[in-house]
Formats: sequence, structure tokens, C-alpha cells
Amino acid sequence: MSKRNLALIGATIVSIIYGVTFTIAKDVMPKYIEPFGFILLRVGATTLLFWLVSLFIKTEKIDKADFPRIFAAAFFGVTFNMLTFFKGLSYTSPIMGAVLMVTTPMIVLILSAILIKERMENRKILGIVLGLSGTLVLILYGKSMTNAPNATLGNFLVFINAVSYGFYLIIVKKLMDKYKAISFVKWIYLFGFLMVLPFGWNEFQVVHWQEIPTAIFWKIGFVVIFSTFLTYLLNLLSMKELKPTTVAVFIYLQPLFATIFAIGLGKDELSWIKIGSAILIFIGVYMVTNKKS
Repeated sequence: MSKRNLALIGATIVSIIYGVTFTIAKDVMPKYIEPFGFILLRVGATTLLFWLVSLFIKTEKIDKADFPRIFAAAFFGVTFNMLTFFKGLSYTSPIMGAVLMVTTPMIVLILSAILIKERMENRKILGIVLGLSGTLVLILYGKSMTNAPNATLGNFLVFINAVSYGFYLIIVKKLMDKYKAISFVKWIYLFGFLMVLPFGWNEFQVVHWQEIPTAIFWKIGFVVIFSTFLTYLLNLLSMKELKPTTVAVFIYLQPLFATIFAIGLGKDELSWIKIGSAILIFIGVYMVTNKKS
């Protein structure tokens, strides 16, 4: 199997994990841990994991000149990205948040064209439009706007998160071309943890750990190990072979897998509209990821 196909498989696995994460994380916060406290736990535990792994894997020495780029990647890919997303979701509805998150591929495509002069092919633009159309139908069908105390502010924060993640994908690409992922990702998360600490400490220290059921601890572990540590690694490994726009378009698969997961638990049912949405999404992903012969 080619490295490109392995990268595409890795990006798909990331989408599957993210697709089930919302349902799992929903049981953890805010009932047991508030959003910023949960972010501190996620980033802190993942930082520890990356540094432990680096003890057993040979890593390269990072040039001092690259640390400003690593710091920027930590800000846009960990700190600003996570804080605005979780806070935004607390103000708006999850459905509107999901709608705004799928703007990431378009943002990355525009940023790539501006910052790294990536060519905007008509085929890719059409693929993004088709994927976005399928995603909008999928996540909006049969849903209503609820639990949105300040939708305007929430939507703005979630959109800022999407822009932040777009910047991260562009920034980290040059690091991937120069180093092994584990060589710099440990620094990205260390800097991210230091930046998240002032925001999440108060919420983290008031958690009543003795009152948390064992099942919730397992779900916290899933979010830390799979939804954060593993997905971050797979995304970086995917970017070694794929363009930022290609990695970003896989965000379209997340609501699809989230729906499949919900149906498997008996919390949703299949319909022709959802099947049609899935077809549009896969066509969009294919058009963006498939290279011309």
C-alpha cells in the first residue's frame, strides 16, 4: 500500500474518532468537568504522553529558528483552537457549531492560495462545495436550534476556531517536511499546555474526582488517548503525504460517522436524505483527494 493511501486511511480514522467523540465527551462535561477544565486535562495528559513516547523514539533536534513556528502552531492548533471551540459551543447549539466547523476546508483552501500559493483548481472547489452541501443537509435534517443562550457570540467563536485550525494546518506543514512528527509535536503540546493553564486551572481544581463514576473515567481516557493523542499524531502523519486542503476536507466525514454511531446506539434512524448526504460527502472528498493521472 502506498504512503498516500496510508495517509488517507489515517485521516479517515481521525474522522471516525472525532465523529464518536461528541457523544462520549457529552457525558463528561459540563456535569463532571467544565469545558476549560476538561481542555486543561486533555492537553496536559496528551503533553505527558507525547514526551513519554519521545523517550523511546529517536527524535531530531529542533533548530532554534523553528521554535517561533512551533509556538504559533501551538497557539492556533491547541490553545486558541480548543478554547474558542468549547466556549463557542457553550453559547450556541451543537448543530450550528457543526455547520460552522465544516467551513475549515474552504478556509484552508483560501489560506493556502494566499500564504503558500497553492493553486485553486476548479475540481477541488467543486468537491468542497459538494461536500459542504451534503454535510449541511446531514446535520440540519430534523434538527432545531435549541440551548443557544447567545448564538451570535457562539457562532462567531466557533467560526474563529475554524479559522484558527486552518492557520494551524498551513503553519505545521513546513515542520512536517523537515522533521519527524514526534520531534516537534511534543513541543507544540508543551507550549499549548502552558498557554491553556491560566484559562483552565480554576475549573480543573474544583472537579470532585471522588464523585466521578468509573464509566466516566473510561470516557475521559478515550478523549485523551484517542480523540487527542492518537488523532493529533494521525493528522500529522497524514500531512506528511497530503496537502493541508486534503487533510481539512476530511472534516466532512465527521458528521457522517457521528450519524452512523448514533444509529448504532439506536439514537437515530436511517433515511434517504441521510444516504444522499453521505453520497455527496464521499464524492466531495474523492474530488479533493484524488490526484490527476
